Amino acid sequence: MNDIADLAKHVETLWVNYRRLTGRELIVTGTDAVDVAGLLADAPFAVVSHGVQDDPVFNYGNNLALKLFEMTWDEFTALPSRQSAEAPDQVERTRLLDQVSRQGYVDNYSGVRISKSGRRFMIKNATVWNLFDADGEYYGQAALIRDWETLP
Repeated sequence: MNDIADLAKHVETLWVNYRRLTGRELIVTGTDAVDVAGLLADAPFAVVSHGVQDDPVFNYGNNLALKLFEMTWDEFTALPSRQSAEAPDQVERTRLLDQVSRQGYVDNYSGVRISKSGRRFMIKNATVWNLFDADGEYYGQAALIRDWETLP
């Protein structure tokens, strides 16, 4: 994201699509996208999203997500999202994303991810959902990670 307006618009897309698909609120607040962006940045849960490239790259990670993955914003937003899972787990991850593409969203997802330092962690009770822009064009996918556990 190039500036706060782009970031606010992206977060609004996350927020609106989550509510539309699940019927739940990602962040409870007024309708000001800048307020939502600030609240989501500091939320007590992780939120990530990726775009629509052939090999989708992360385009958002809130502060908790950056901490979990042990990356800076610039590192995270240059990472192909498939690389957040180790090679054996990428097949399962691809199946999940295909299921989300068909259904709109999936609740209660669990899977192993890996941080920059190689620390493995299990995400639990995650929701993964499709993103569409204001014109209804497919925009990518996002995940809300409610719980996680560091693995040995």
